[in-house]
Amino acid sequence: MPVYTAITKLDDQRRGAVLSEALEDLDPAPYGTGVFEIEDGSGLYEVTAYFEETPDAVALDLLAASHGAGRFVVSEVPDEDWVAKVRRELAPVEAGRFFVYGSHDADKVPEGRIPLLIEAAMAFGTGHHGTTLGCLKALDAQAAGGAMPARIADIGCGTAVLAMAAAKVWPEARVMASDIDAVAVEVAEANLAANGMAGQVECLEAAGFEHEALEAAAPFDLVFANILKGPLVALAPEMAAKVAPGGRVILSGILNEQADAVETVYVANGFARAGRESHGEWTTLDMKRG
Repeated sequence: MPVYTAITKLDDQRRGAVLSEALEDLDPAPYGTGVFEIEDGSGLYEVTAYFEETPDAVALDLLAASHGAGRFVVSEVPDEDWVAKVRRELAPVEAGRFFVYGSHDADKVPEGRIPLLIEAAMAFGTGHHGTTLGCLKALDAQAAGGAMPARIADIGCGTAVLAMAAAKVWPEARVMASDIDAVAVEVAEANLAANGMAGQVECLEAAGFEHEALEAAAPFDLVFANILKGPLVALAPEMAAKVAPGGRVILSGILNEQADAVETVYVANGFARAGRESHGEWTTLDMKRG
């Protein structure tokens, strides 16, 4: 069965969300829609709709114009088993002591490594993206340096690979993982179960630290925030309030050219650089609160 995508861009996330919701009233209706920030520093958002029938081009143009978006680009997606394709192309990832793999590579887990099973269908946060890889390496460096955080939060957790890695290294710590997306929280819980870690990480639906459980658990000794520049900058004052003195934050989702700006904001909020490393076009910052 053919699948069709309709994609447009605009410069406002709120209007993108309204447009995404309006798409559901089309005939034929899409079976899924989404709004994603384009990770190129442009500040633009991509609105995508998926159809099982050829969408109504006129209706799409009218919707785009009424919401201040560019014209939709409609494409037919080749009929292909995308999960199988991803499995073929995504090799296991080694990040310090961590070995991130899909079930199809279960026979490749080396001795002496901490295995983290993340299925290929859960693309973002598998460890292949430079942001996740950078965070895992920063976590590994902290553990190698003797860090013993007792309270850990993974803000914008996605697949929860970082929260799971932390819980593996520090099993006595209280580890919490939150995401603004309810589906991501479900994925996080499923990944914990798949790794035999059910109950070892508290998974919460929350924007930033806006959850009573996170408020009660603060201050944290270690916080991961692998999101994007805009949310990271906005979170800086709250990070300063929710991280204990001497605590660390591992920040990513930052393009290399954005790293100085993000670091400057965190320094202004009482943090100092403890580490900085780039992987491809992405930078990971390890900042210590004074």
